Amino acid sequence: MSLLGVGRCGECAASRREKRRLRREVERLERRNRELEQEVARLRMALEEARRSGKRQAAPFSKGKPKARPRRPGRRSGKQHGPSSWRALPSAEEIDEIVEVPLPERCPACGGEPLCSHVAHQFQADVPPVRPHTIQFNVHVGRCRGCGRRLQGRHPRQTSDALGAAAAQVGPRALALSAELNKGLGLSFEKCSRLLEVAFGLSISRGGLCQAIARVARCARPTYQALIEKLRASSVVVPDETGWRVGGWLEWLWVFVGEDVTVYAIQGGRGFCQAAAILGADFAGVMVRDGWAPYRGFERARHQTCLGHLLRRCRENLETALRGTARVPRALQRLLIAALDLRDRRDAASLHKHGLAVARGRLEAKMDRLLEWRPRDEENRKLLAHLGREREALFTFLRLPGIPATNWRAEQAIRPAVVTRKVCGGNRTWNGAVAQQVLASVLRTARQQKRDALELLADLLRSPEPVVAGALLTGRPP
Repeated sequence: MSLLGVGRCGECAASRREKRRLRREVERLERRNRELEQEVARLRMALEEARRSGKRQAAPFSKGKPKARPRRPGRRSGKQHGPSSWRALPSAEEIDEIVEVPLPERCPACGGEPLCSHVAHQFQADVPPVRPHTIQFNVHVGRCRGCGRRLQGRHPRQTSDALGAAAAQVGPRALALSAELNKGLGLSFEKCSRLLEVAFGLSISRGGLCQAIARVARCARPTYQALIEKLRASSVVVPDETGWRVGGWLEWLWVFVGEDVTVYAIQGGRGFCQAAAILGADFAGVMVRDGWAPYRGFERARHQTCLGHLLRRCRENLETALRGTARVPRALQRLLIAALDLRDRRDAASLHKHGLAVARGRLEAKMDRLLEWRPRDEENRKLLAHLGREREALFTFLRLPGIPATNWRAEQAIRPAVVTRKVCGGNRTWNGAVAQQVLASVLRTARQQKRDALELLADLLRSPEPVVAGALLTGRPP
């Protein structure tokens, strides 16, 4: 064999050894890559679990383990931490009683005679003792001389014609207060009954209170239907939905907030059919909503997607974004903040109509260029796909004055229901669910219009026939 052949054989052997080494290195890197991908997936699942745990009903106010050295509770002293405040002194017209507090006859230390130098004033505002105001109605009962039909009188302050075993009743304002405590503030029937007894000396059982509140809801149902009709005529509606249980089964609590009316509805789903059952499928106003797909089924409406949800999604993506994957959420975050700044300048009258149109056009052009990006990261692809579906609903608030950029009205309206859900979980029966949606709507609308909800419900209870509370349909009072 020639030296040339020997040299070539040596080179081939070295080349084979190098290939085997490179192959082993590739296999090692592939194994390492698979391990890292599994680790990333595990960490993402842990992060998602941590995010969800903060929204669960169990321990809703937990912030983790207590600090080893917590700060002293209470307000910090000093002017740099805000102004100090105290109760204002009452006027002379507000004082109901004056009590003289003389000096003791003798000094408790030495037994000497005291000498008065001046008189200081101290004021104490307290709740007076309350006892139920009981009314006896002498109801005249008789018959018609012509047809022999039984007749009985009715006073405008009565809430029922019942006599005999049902003659002892609870008054309308007490029932209206119970409805506010139970449906508006989330107190259980047991706590409502206890509060009425402790604060007002009015004794009523849990079962009796439950039946009485159901009767209040029946009296308010015509008003509830009228509120739905008024909501459908609203120019701007802000909807939202959350989970709700009826008889232990998962249902959905919807809320729809108009200019001066709020409607709650407990339904068996969270799709377009349930929303259209309240708003009507042909709703043609402006809908300010989150990115839930069924809302896009209202084709005649103009839409504004909630920028708060998009900004929150950007922050969540930035928490897990790697070096190159942060470009998309950062760019979207800058665009949305610029849109909100433009809205503030318009509302402050520091921007003319032409300047607003030019600035809005630049924002829309930047958004279109952002939608043309083709990122490799899966989360960024999902975000841009969602933006593509919501493109026409991103900047409606810059085109129409008075349109909010977020669905904060619905978020605030649904918050009391979420607190109630944390306490009781929902309703046991569908009758209770109907009472919940009716009374919550009437109470929230009365609060929205700054009206006396207790007097309004009391008037509905005093009416001989079911009527509509017309005050809620006239709009917000001055």
